[in-house]
Amino acid sequence: MWVDVDVAMIHDSGGPRRMWPMLDAVGAGVRDPNRLVVVSDHYVPAKDVAAAQILETTRAFAAEFGIARFHEAEGIAHTLMVELGYLEPGMLYVGGDSHTCTGGVMGCLALGMGTTDLFGVVVTGRTWLRVPHTVRIEVSGTIPLGVSAKDLILTIIGDRGMAGGTYRVLEFGGEAIAEMPVEERSVLTNMSVELGAKTGIIPADSVTAAYLSARSIDVPVGPISDPDADYVDTWEYEAGALVPVVARPHRHDDVVPISEMTGARVTRAYIGACTGAKHEDLVMAARVLRGRRVADGVLLQVAPASRGALAAAVADGTAAALIEAGAHLLSTGCGACPGIGSGVLAAGEVCISTTSRNTRGRMGSPDSEVYLASPFSVAAAAVAGEIVDPTTLIGTTA
Repeated sequence: MWVDVDVAMIHDSGGPRRMWPMLDAVGAGVRDPNRLVVVSDHYVPAKDVAAAQILETTRAFAAEFGIARFHEAEGIAHTLMVELGYLEPGMLYVGGDSHTCTGGVMGCLALGMGTTDLFGVVVTGRTWLRVPHTVRIEVSGTIPLGVSAKDLILTIIGDRGMAGGTYRVLEFGGEAIAEMPVEERSVLTNMSVELGAKTGIIPADSVTAAYLSARSIDVPVGPISDPDADYVDTWEYEAGALVPVVARPHRHDDVVPISEMTGARVTRAYIGACTGAKHEDLVMAARVLRGRRVADGVLLQVAPASRGALAAAVADGTAAALIEAGAHLLSTGCGACPGIGSGVLAAGEVCISTTSRNTRGRMGSPDSEVYLASPFSVAAAAVAGEIVDPTTLIGTTA
Protein backbone atom coordinates (compact mmCIF):
# COMPACT_ATOMS: atom_id res chain seq x y z
CA MET A 1 0.00 0.00 0.00
CA TRP A 2 1.03 3.62 -0.52
CA VAL A 3 1.32 5.62 2.70
CA ASP A 4 2.06 9.18 3.79
CA VAL A 5 5.12 9.60 6.02
CA ASP A 6 4.80 11.75 9.14
CA VAL A 7 8.52 12.23 9.81
CA ALA A 8 11.76 11.08 8.20
CA MET A 9 15.35 11.04 9.46
CA ILE A 10 18.66 10.95 7.61
CA HIS A 11 22.13 11.03 9.15
CA ASP A 12 25.61 11.97 8.07
CA SER A 13 26.66 8.47 7.03
CA GLY A 14 24.06 7.64 4.39
CA GLY A 15 22.14 10.91 4.10
CA PRO A 16 23.06 14.24 2.50
CA ARG A 17 26.35 13.14 0.93
CA ARG A 18 24.50 10.44 -1.02
CA MET A 19 21.08 12.04 -1.42
CA TRP A 20 22.06 15.56 -2.47
CA PRO A 21 23.52 14.46 -5.84
CA MET A 22 20.33 12.46 -6.46
CA LEU A 23 18.19 15.54 -5.79
CA ASP A 24 20.34 17.60 -8.16
CA ALA A 25 20.12 14.92 -10.84
CA VAL A 26 16.32 15.14 -11.01
CA GLY A 27 16.04 18.83 -10.20
CA ALA A 28 14.13 18.19 -6.97
CA GLY A 29 14.30 19.52 -3.42
CA VAL A 30 13.02 18.60 0.03
CA ARG A 31 9.24 18.52 -0.17
CA ASP A 32 8.61 19.42 3.48
CA PRO A 33 11.64 20.50 5.56
CA ASN A 34 9.47 20.43 8.69
CA ARG A 35 9.03 16.67 8.35
CA LEU A 36 12.74 15.91 7.96
CA VAL A 37 15.31 15.51 10.74
CA VAL A 38 19.03 15.53 9.90
CA VAL A 39 21.57 14.24 12.43
CA SER A 40 25.36 14.09 12.38
CA ASP A 41 26.27 11.25 14.73
CA HIS A 42 28.44 8.71 12.90
CA TYR A 43 31.44 10.88 12.06
CA VAL A 44 31.50 13.15 15.12
CA PRO A 45 33.98 14.28 16.13
CA ALA A 46 35.76 14.15 12.77
CA LYS A 47 38.77 11.82 13.01
CA ASP A 48 40.26 12.79 9.63
CA VAL A 49 39.77 15.15 6.69
CA ALA A 50 37.34 12.80 4.94
CA ALA A 51 35.10 12.70 8.00
CA ALA A 52 35.30 16.48 8.37
CA GLN A 53 34.16 16.88 4.76
CA ILE A 54 31.18 14.57 5.35
CA LEU A 55 30.15 16.72 8.31
CA GLU A 56 30.56 19.91 6.29
CA THR A 57 28.40 18.48 3.51
CA THR A 58 25.72 17.60 6.06
CA ARG A 59 25.75 21.13 7.50
CA ALA A 60 25.53 22.65 4.03
CA PHE A 61 22.59 20.39 3.13
CA ALA A 62 20.67 21.43 6.23
CA ALA A 63 21.30 25.11 5.45
CA GLU A 64 20.46 24.80 1.74
CA PHE A 65 17.10 23.12 2.32
CA GLY A 66 16.09 24.93 5.51
CA ILE A 67 16.16 21.94 7.85
CA ALA A 68 15.44 23.43 11.27
CA ARG A 69 15.72 20.07 13.04
CA PHE A 70 19.43 19.58 12.38
CA HIS A 71 21.60 18.17 15.16
CA GLU A 72 25.37 17.77 15.10
CA ALA A 73 27.23 16.06 17.94
CA GLU A 74 24.13 16.30 20.15
CA GLY A 75 23.52 12.58 20.28
CA ILE A 76 22.83 9.43 18.30
CA ALA A 77 19.90 9.87 15.92
CA HIS A 78 17.77 7.06 17.36
CA THR A 79 18.20 8.37 20.90
CA LEU A 80 17.48 11.96 19.87
CA MET A 81 14.30 11.09 17.94
CA VAL A 82 12.82 9.75 21.18
CA GLU A 83 14.50 12.08 23.67
CA LEU A 84 13.50 15.27 21.82
CA GLY A 85 9.87 14.24 21.42
CA TYR A 86 9.94 14.05 17.62
CA LEU A 87 7.94 10.81 17.64
CA GLU A 88 4.38 10.37 18.84
CA PRO A 89 2.01 7.40 19.02
CA GLY A 90 0.38 6.50 15.72
CA MET A 91 2.99 8.18 13.51
CA LEU A 92 4.66 6.57 10.52
CA TYR A 93 8.37 7.29 10.87
CA VAL A 94 11.10 6.24 8.42
CA GLY A 95 14.84 6.64 8.85
CA GLY A 96 18.02 5.88 6.99
CA ASP A 97 19.41 3.31 9.40
CA SER A 98 18.46 -0.21 10.46
CA HIS A 99 18.04 0.84 14.09
CA THR A 100 15.31 3.33 13.17
CA CYS A 101 13.05 0.69 14.73
CA THR A 102 14.09 2.12 18.11
CA GLY A 103 11.35 4.72 17.60
CA GLY A 104 8.67 2.06 17.97
CA VAL A 105 9.07 2.54 21.72
CA MET A 106 6.78 5.57 21.32
CA GLY A 107 3.93 3.53 19.87
CA CYS A 108 4.64 4.54 16.28
CA LEU A 109 5.53 2.47 13.24
CA ALA A 110 9.27 3.07 12.81
CA LEU A 111 10.90 1.65 9.70
CA GLY A 112 14.49 1.66 8.47
CA MET A 113 15.12 2.33 4.77
CA GLY A 114 18.00 2.69 2.36
CA THR A 115 18.97 5.99 0.76
CA THR A 116 17.10 5.33 -2.51
CA ASP A 117 13.77 4.70 -0.76
CA LEU A 118 14.35 7.68 1.52
CA PHE A 119 15.09 9.81 -1.52
CA GLY A 120 11.55 9.08 -2.68
CA VAL A 121 10.17 10.02 0.74
CA VAL A 122 12.10 13.30 0.87
CA VAL A 123 10.87 14.31 -2.59
CA THR A 124 7.25 13.08 -2.42
CA GLY A 125 6.41 12.64 1.27
CA ARG A 126 5.16 9.13 0.54
CA THR A 127 6.40 5.55 0.25
CA TRP A 128 5.04 2.07 -0.37
CA LEU A 129 5.04 -0.80 2.08
CA ARG A 130 4.08 -4.44 2.28
CA VAL A 131 2.15 -4.66 5.56
CA PRO A 132 3.96 -7.06 7.91
CA HIS A 133 2.37 -9.59 10.25
CA THR A 134 2.81 -9.13 14.01
CA VAL A 135 4.31 -11.37 16.68
CA ARG A 136 3.18 -10.64 20.23
CA ILE A 137 5.92 -10.96 22.88
CA GLU A 138 4.27 -11.25 26.27
CA VAL A 139 6.58 -10.74 29.27
CA SER A 140 4.93 -11.48 32.60
CA GLY A 141 6.22 -10.86 36.11
CA THR A 142 8.97 -8.52 37.32
CA ILE A 143 12.56 -8.37 36.10
CA PRO A 144 15.04 -9.19 38.91
CA LEU A 145 17.61 -6.73 40.27
CA GLY A 146 20.73 -6.70 38.12
CA VAL A 147 18.89 -7.91 35.02
CA SER A 148 17.87 -5.47 32.32
CA ALA A 149 16.02 -5.12 29.04
CA LYS A 150 19.29 -6.00 27.27
CA ASP A 151 19.26 -9.39 28.98
CA LEU A 152 15.64 -9.89 27.92
CA ILE A 153 16.17 -9.07 24.25
CA LEU A 154 19.40 -11.10 24.06
CA THR A 155 17.55 -14.04 25.62
CA ILE A 156 14.85 -13.74 22.96
CA ILE A 157 17.43 -13.49 20.17
CA GLY A 158 19.24 -16.53 21.55
CA ASP A 159 15.98 -18.49 21.59
CA ARG A 160 14.66 -17.42 18.18
CA GLY A 161 17.80 -16.77 16.16
CA MET A 162 18.81 -13.94 13.86
CA ALA A 163 16.02 -14.77 11.38
CA GLY A 164 13.34 -15.60 13.94
CA GLY A 165 11.33 -12.44 13.32
CA THR A 166 11.99 -11.85 9.63
CA TYR A 167 9.66 -9.18 8.23
CA ARG A 168 7.50 -9.26 11.35
CA VAL A 169 6.52 -6.50 13.72
CA LEU A 170 7.47 -7.53 17.25
CA GLU A 171 4.91 -6.11 19.67
CA PHE A 172 6.06 -6.16 23.30
CA GLY A 173 3.64 -6.22 26.22
CA GLY A 174 2.87 -7.67 29.63
CA GLU A 175 3.53 -6.78 33.26
CA ALA A 176 7.31 -6.52 32.90
CA ILE A 177 7.05 -4.12 29.97
CA ALA A 178 4.50 -1.97 31.79
CA GLU A 179 7.00 -1.52 34.63
CA MET A 180 9.87 -0.44 32.38
CA PRO A 181 10.78 3.21 31.78
CA VAL A 182 10.91 4.39 28.16
CA GLU A 183 14.71 4.21 27.96
CA GLU A 184 14.72 0.53 28.95
CA ARG A 185 11.83 -0.27 26.61
CA SER A 186 13.74 1.28 23.73
CA VAL A 187 16.41 -1.43 23.99
CA LEU A 188 13.74 -3.96 22.99
CA THR A 189 12.55 -2.05 19.95
CA ASN A 190 16.12 -1.11 19.03
CA MET A 191 17.28 -4.72 18.82
CA SER A 192 14.16 -6.09 17.15
CA VAL A 193 16.04 -5.81 13.88
CA GLU A 194 18.62 -8.26 15.24
CA LEU A 195 15.93 -10.95 14.87
CA GLY A 196 15.34 -9.88 11.28
CA ALA A 197 12.16 -8.02 12.24
CA LYS A 198 10.77 -5.16 10.19
CA THR A 199 10.39 -3.23 13.44
CA GLY A 200 9.46 -3.44 17.10
CA ILE A 201 6.63 -1.59 18.77
CA ILE A 202 5.37 -0.98 22.31
CA PRO A 203 1.78 0.26 22.43
CA ALA A 204 1.54 3.72 23.96
CA ASP A 205 0.43 3.59 27.61
CA SER A 206 0.55 5.91 30.61
CA VAL A 207 4.36 5.62 30.72
CA THR A 208 4.58 6.81 27.12
CA ALA A 209 2.14 9.65 27.77
CA ALA A 210 4.04 10.79 30.88
CA TYR A 211 7.35 10.76 28.99
CA LEU A 212 5.92 12.99 26.27
CA SER A 213 4.10 15.20 28.78
CA ALA A 214 7.48 15.97 30.36
CA ARG A 215 8.40 17.34 26.93
CA SER A 216 5.22 19.45 26.76
CA ILE A 217 3.53 17.05 24.33
CA ASP A 218 0.07 15.86 25.31
CA VAL A 219 -1.10 12.60 23.73
CA PRO A 220 -3.80 10.09 24.62
CA VAL A 221 -2.99 6.49 25.50
CA GLY A 222 -2.92 4.28 22.42
CA PRO A 223 -3.29 3.21 19.72
CA ILE A 224 -3.24 -0.36 21.06
CA SER A 225 -4.03 -3.67 19.45
CA ASP A 226 -7.64 -4.88 19.56
CA PRO A 227 -8.42 -7.53 22.20
CA ASP A 228 -9.08 -10.04 19.41
CA ALA A 229 -6.04 -9.06 17.33
CA ASP A 230 -4.80 -11.87 15.09
CA TYR A 231 -1.11 -12.38 15.82
CA VAL A 232 0.90 -14.67 13.59
CA ASP A 233 2.56 -16.01 16.74
CA THR A 234 2.87 -15.31 20.48
CA TRP A 235 6.12 -15.70 22.40
CA GLU A 236 5.80 -15.86 26.18
CA TYR A 237 8.51 -15.08 28.73
CA GLU A 238 8.56 -14.99 32.52
CA ALA A 239 10.61 -12.01 33.68
CA GLY A 240 11.41 -13.57 37.05
CA ALA A 241 13.27 -16.39 35.29
CA LEU A 242 15.61 -14.05 33.43
CA VAL A 243 19.32 -14.03 34.31
CA PRO A 244 22.25 -11.93 33.08
CA VAL A 245 23.35 -13.23 29.69
CA VAL A 246 26.05 -12.53 27.14
CA ALA A 247 26.24 -12.97 23.36
CA ARG A 248 29.55 -14.57 22.43
CA PRO A 249 31.71 -13.55 19.45
CA HIS A 250 30.88 -13.34 16.55
CA ARG A 251 27.10 -13.92 16.60
CA HIS A 252 24.51 -11.99 18.54
CA ASP A 253 22.33 -15.10 18.73
CA ASP A 254 25.02 -17.18 20.44
CA VAL A 255 23.65 -16.28 23.86
CA VAL A 256 24.50 -18.00 27.15
CA PRO A 257 24.02 -17.22 30.85
CA ILE A 258 26.94 -15.24 32.23
CA SER A 259 27.27 -17.87 34.95
CA GLU A 260 28.69 -20.17 32.25
CA MET A 261 31.45 -17.70 31.30
CA THR A 262 33.98 -18.54 34.03
CA GLY A 263 37.44 -17.19 33.26
CA ALA A 264 36.56 -15.19 30.12
CA ARG A 265 39.06 -12.33 30.33
CA VAL A 266 38.50 -8.92 28.70
CA THR A 267 40.81 -6.06 27.76
CA ARG A 268 38.14 -3.50 26.84
CA ALA A 269 34.74 -2.60 28.29
CA TYR A 270 32.61 -0.29 26.15
CA ILE A 271 29.43 1.47 27.24
CA GLY A 272 28.08 3.20 24.17
CA ALA A 273 25.61 3.24 21.27
CA CYS A 274 21.88 3.96 21.02
CA THR A 275 21.40 0.50 22.54
CA GLY A 276 23.32 0.98 25.73
CA ALA A 277 24.51 4.48 26.68
CA LYS A 278 21.35 6.39 27.56
CA HIS A 279 21.10 7.95 31.00
CA GLU A 280 19.40 4.86 32.41
CA ASP A 281 22.28 2.73 31.12
CA LEU A 282 24.91 5.00 32.67
CA VAL A 283 23.07 4.78 36.00
CA MET A 284 23.16 0.96 35.81
CA ALA A 285 26.89 0.99 35.20
CA ALA A 286 27.48 3.45 38.04
CA ARG A 287 25.55 1.22 40.40
CA VAL A 288 28.21 -1.45 39.90
CA LEU A 289 31.21 0.88 39.63
CA ARG A 290 30.55 3.18 42.56
CA GLY A 291 33.24 2.63 45.19
CA ARG A 292 35.27 0.32 42.90
CA ARG A 293 38.09 0.68 40.36
CA VAL A 294 38.48 -0.67 36.85
CA ALA A 295 40.83 -3.66 36.86
CA ASP A 296 44.42 -3.34 35.68
CA GLY A 297 44.71 -4.22 32.01
CA VAL A 298 41.13 -3.18 31.20
CA LEU A 299 40.15 0.04 29.44
CA LEU A 300 36.61 1.16 30.24
CA GLN A 301 35.24 3.63 27.70
CA VAL A 302 31.92 5.43 28.00
CA ALA A 303 30.40 7.27 25.02
CA PRO A 304 27.05 8.76 26.17
CA ALA A 305 24.23 8.34 23.66
CA SER A 306 23.33 12.04 23.88
CA ARG A 307 24.37 15.30 25.45
CA GLY A 308 21.14 15.10 27.41
CA ALA A 309 22.18 11.75 28.88
CA LEU A 310 25.56 13.16 29.82
CA ALA A 311 24.04 16.28 31.37
CA ALA A 312 21.69 14.16 33.48
CA ALA A 313 24.60 11.93 34.53
CA VAL A 314 26.60 14.98 35.60
CA ALA A 315 23.64 16.40 37.53
CA ASP A 316 22.92 13.24 39.55
CA GLY A 317 26.51 12.19 40.25
CA THR A 318 26.52 9.26 37.84
CA ALA A 319 29.28 10.75 35.68
CA ALA A 320 31.45 11.36 38.72
CA ALA A 321 31.05 7.74 39.81
CA LEU A 322 32.10 6.52 36.35
CA ILE A 323 35.15 8.78 36.23
CA GLU A 324 36.22 7.98 39.80
CA ALA A 325 36.10 4.29 38.92
CA GLY A 326 38.53 4.91 36.05
CA ALA A 327 36.22 5.23 33.05
CA HIS A 328 37.35 7.26 30.04
CA LEU A 329 34.57 9.51 28.74
CA LEU A 330 34.31 9.81 24.95
CA SER A 331 32.31 12.22 22.83
CA THR A 332 28.65 11.45 22.26
CA GLY A 333 28.07 9.72 18.94
CA CYS A 334 28.06 6.30 17.33
CA GLY A 335 31.79 5.93 17.99
CA ALA A 336 33.14 2.40 18.01
CA CYS A 337 29.76 0.70 17.53
CA PRO A 338 29.98 0.78 13.69
CA GLY A 339 33.78 0.75 13.79
CA ILE A 340 34.27 4.25 12.37
CA GLY A 341 34.66 6.50 15.41
CA SER A 342 36.49 6.83 18.71
CA GLY A 343 37.22 3.64 20.60
CA VAL A 344 37.72 1.05 17.82
CA LEU A 345 39.40 -2.24 18.68
CA ALA A 346 42.87 -3.45 17.73
CA ALA A 347 43.73 -7.01 16.72
CA GLY A 348 43.71 -9.33 19.71
CA GLU A 349 41.50 -7.16 21.90
CA VAL A 350 38.59 -8.76 23.74
CA CYS A 351 35.73 -6.38 24.40
CA ILE A 352 32.48 -6.62 26.32
CA SER A 353 30.07 -4.01 25.02
CA THR A 354 26.58 -2.59 25.42
CA THR A 355 26.26 -2.27 21.63
CA SER A 356 23.86 -4.25 19.45
CA ARG A 357 26.08 -6.24 17.07
CA ASN A 358 29.24 -8.29 17.40
CA THR A 359 29.93 -9.55 13.88
CA ARG A 360 33.59 -10.01 13.05
CA GLY A 361 35.24 -6.61 12.56
CA ARG A 362 32.11 -4.68 13.58
CA MET A 363 33.93 -2.58 16.18
CA GLY A 364 37.39 -2.51 14.61
CA SER A 365 39.89 -5.19 13.71
CA PRO A 366 38.48 -8.46 12.36
CA ASP A 367 40.93 -10.11 14.73
CA SER A 368 39.22 -8.64 17.80
CA GLU A 369 36.38 -10.28 19.74
CA VAL A 370 33.20 -8.64 21.05
CA TYR A 371 30.79 -9.93 23.68
CA LEU A 372 27.41 -8.20 24.01
CA ALA A 373 25.88 -7.61 27.43
CA SER A 374 23.96 -5.18 29.62
CA PRO A 375 25.47 -2.07 31.27
CA PHE A 376 25.41 -3.95 34.57
CA SER A 377 27.46 -6.78 33.07
CA VAL A 378 29.89 -4.55 31.17
CA ALA A 379 30.65 -2.58 34.33
CA ALA A 380 31.07 -5.77 36.34
CA ALA A 381 33.54 -7.16 33.79
CA ALA A 382 35.46 -3.88 33.86
CA VAL A 383 36.15 -4.16 37.59
CA ALA A 384 36.69 -7.93 37.63
CA GLY A 385 38.82 -8.11 34.49
CA GLU A 386 36.66 -10.97 33.30
CA ILE A 387 33.02 -11.64 32.53
CA VAL A 388 31.17 -12.14 35.82
CA ASP A 389 27.60 -12.15 37.08
CA PRO A 390 26.80 -8.49 37.93
CA THR A 391 24.18 -9.48 40.49
CA THR A 392 27.02 -10.51 42.80
CA LEU A 393 28.29 -6.91 42.84
CA ILE A 394 25.10 -4.86 42.96
CA GLY A 395 24.17 -3.77 46.45
CA THR A 396 27.65 -4.40 47.86
CA THR A 397 29.30 -1.15 46.72
CA ALA A 398 30.44 1.54 49.13
